[in-house]
Formats: sequence, C-alpha cells, structure tokens
Amino acid sequence: MKRQTSMFLAAATLALGLGGTAWAAGWKEMAKQAADAMSKNPQAAALADSEIVQGLREALAKGTKNAVLQLGKADGFWADTRFRIPLPKTIVQADTLLRAGGYGPNIDELHLAFNRAAEKSVPVAADVFSQAVQKLTITDARNILSGPPDAATQYFRKTTGETLRIQFKPLVTQVTAKAGLIQQYDKMMAKAGPFAQLAGAKADVNEYVTGKALDGLFLRVADEEKAIRTNPAARTSEVLKKVFGSGNAK
Repeated sequence: MKRQTSMFLAAATLALGLGGTAWAAGWKEMAKQAADAMSKNPQAAALADSEIVQGLREALAKGTKNAVLQLGKADGFWADTRFRIPLPKTIVQADTLLRAGGYGPNIDELHLAFNRAAEKSVPVAADVFSQAVQKLTITDARNILSGPPDAATQYFRKTTGETLRIQFKPLVTQVTAKAGLIQQYDKMMAKAGPFAQLAGAKADVNEYVTGKALDGLFLRVADEEKAIRTNPAARTSEVLKKVFGSGNAK
C-alpha cells in the first residue's frame, strides 16, 4: 500500500516540476484519481487478487445460502411483511365487493397460496447462485468490493435473474394448479367485473407470483450483503474480515 502510494506521489511530483504543459496536467489528474480511489477503498488496493476473489466468493456463497434458507421454508415469505407477496391490484381494488359477495375465504386462501408457491420455488436458487459465485472474475470481485452497497445483489440479478425466472415459474405453476388458484382467481375477476378493471389488466397469476418471488429473494440477498459489509459480526472468517474489514479490524 505504501509502495503504491509513493509511486503515485512521485508521478504527481514529476508532473508539478514539469509545469503547465498538457502532458503534466494529464499526469497530475491521473495521480489525483488514483489517490482518490485508494483513499476511498484502501483495503481493495492493498489486497491481492486471489484474496479478493476468495473473500467475495465466500461472502456471496454465505449470503445467498442464508437468503435461500430464510425464504425457502414454510412462512419464509408469509410471516414477514417485507417479503409477503401482496394480492394483485385487480383483487385489491375489488376487495370490499368480493368479500361482500362471500369471497372473503377465497381471497385469503389465494393470498396465502401465492406465498406458499414462492416458498416452494426458492430452494432451486441455491445451485444457480452457486454457479454464479464460481464464475466470479477478479474484475467482478473488485467492482463488487468497491461498488455501491448492493453491488453484489446487482451482480446476481444480472447473471442469474433470467435463469431463476425460468426455473421458478414451473414450480409456481405446479402449486397454483394443484390448489386450483387460477380458477378461483378467474371466478373472482368475473364477479368483480368493472371494479377489478379499474386496476388494470388481469394479472397472469403464475408470472405475477414468479416475479414477486424473485423480487423478495433479491431483497433478502441485499440484506445479507449489507450485513457483511457493515456488521463485523457477520464476517465469520479471517478472509471476510480482511476483505471487508477496516484497517484496524480484529
């Protein structure tokens, strides 16, 4: 770290000595940018590439595993209002009318079943996330380490989002078909009529639940990422402490 800093300071000194030429100004700007980058993330500049990749892979494996375990179980979505999948707007808009018509139990059953379908689909994400972690490059790792607080979550959305959607939807469809949810939903939409139409087009139930399940999963991954970045207690190994800790982390 000291050696790198000295090199940039030397470049800056040389540029200053050469005076106001465009070449010197360019060197001064480069030196300033490099110094700024190191001051913002000094640990990234000092760590070896292998340490960064190892640390990021461990952190991402840990975070995604926790996210899958938390959501891929009974009540993983349902019990937490942050993750609970809401009913489509078409039903919410006509809720009073539907309940007055005796559809209250059907609405509640549909709501719970949406979340159960999401909980059933999430475990398949474990293997998809694992493959994405193993494909992590040093460029990916450095970008995540020095990026915004949700840089790792963005990486997973970009590299796994479509694969997860393809794998989630058949599992969601199995649950909704078994429970007869599509038929229930269609009956309620027919009953609601123009009241439901005020909220927009009728939702594709399976696509809706799949999308909300993915949103919830990535929200949980973001929570795990935040914990590792900001909470020293979440760094459960020496490499995590070294990569994510400050200069005086113990």
